[in-house]
Amino acid sequence: MPIIELETTIAAPIAVCFDLARNIDFHQVSAGKTRERAVGGVTSGLISLGETVTFEATHFGVRQRLTSIIPAYDRPNYFRDEMVKGAFSFIRHDHRFEEKEGLTVMRDRFEFGSSLGILGRLANWLVLTNYLKRFIKERNMALKREAESNPA
Repeated sequence: MPIIELETTIAAPIAVCFDLARNIDFHQVSAGKTRERAVGGVTSGLISLGETVTFEATHFGVRQRLTSIIPAYDRPNYFRDEMVKGAFSFIRHDHRFEEKEGLTVMRDRFEFGSSLGILGRLANWLVLTNYLKRFIKERNMALKREAESNPA
């Protein structure tokens, strides 16, 4: 099971960073390369505990849908989104936020598994881990730019 862990330091208040990370509209803008759009559940605004969202996106030239739920939530410190339906066998994405010396430290822990047996495990290590890590890094940089340009 691959695990991606990233840390991003942001010069903005923790609540601003937390809310951007769970903002469906911002997610759609920050994931523009994959043409993500919310098509079910919470389709705009802030997602919260117990709510779901279904995104439609194009990855590797294939249009797919992925539905996630927010099963854990502690504003402004932590939330988790988990896949409940989609192409993977599972996805768990933990978002942690900490205030440190006037900055916000955002930590991502992203775990996933493919549903294609041995071929899926091979794809995880050869392709998917790097692709997903780059995708999350790009989204985090967009979040950092937005939070730092509009900190209030």
